[in-house]
Amino acid sequence: NEADLQALVDGNNAFALDLYRKLAKQDGNLIYSPFSISLALGMTYAGARGETESQMADVLHFTRGQDVHAAFNALDLALAQRGKSTDKDQQPIQLNIANAVWAEQTYPFLQDFLDTVAVNYGAGIRLADFINQYEPVRKEINSWVEDQTKDKIKNLLAEGTLNSDTRMVLVNAIYFKADWLTAFERNDTHNAPFHLLDGSETQVKMMSNGLYNISFVKGNGYQAIELPYAGQTAAMTILVPDEGKF
Repeated sequence: NEADLQALVDGNNAFALDLYRKLAKQDGNLIYSPFSISLALGMTYAGARGETESQMADVLHFTRGQDVHAAFNALDLALAQRGKSTDKDQQPIQLNIANAVWAEQTYPFLQDFLDTVAVNYGAGIRLADFINQYEPVRKEINSWVEDQTKDKIKNLLAEGTLNSDTRMVLVNAIYFKADWLTAFERNDTHNAPFHLLDGSETQVKMMSNGLYNISFVKGNGYQAIELPYAGQTAAMTILVPDEGKF
């Protein structure tokens, strides 16, 4: 229902910010897909019970318990509509969210778990011989991810990642491409000072498009802006630590 869906969205956003606060402590730029992580761990959560289930729900902010899977299904269907209608002069949003499961063919997985993953996440169960053929299975998984992301993600699972003890691999892949609602013109890119965390400055190429009505928020330890995409209600949210500057 709508309440479960909203609870999932709110929980996913809370998890995304929690994870950002952890990852942002490391040096370097950061880009990640918290929704991919929530989806993959949501499938894992379907098989969790007891203390494991409780701890996962707490970290992932799954406030509706195992009802979260139906909410993920509804959210996936809602997101699938984002790329359907668009302005004829703009490229349609390309959003492909794919889930898949490779399961050891000799392991007695509970049918309820397999059904939950298949029905709510659209994740077809692929029986695999991890015990004897884990390397060919690894290559098969990598090939699937490469195909789902239009060759953007290659060799996701490095050699040695899987072994004869592997019993299940749950995989999520997201491909997204869209035009900006207000495009950045190449001629408007120019050198400008960039403020480093140590207080110094460096000259870098800055894009500009004259936007003045941009959604901005400043929270506990971070700042964020939202840049809308064309055609649908979608936007990129860019976070920087509170010490940084836009």
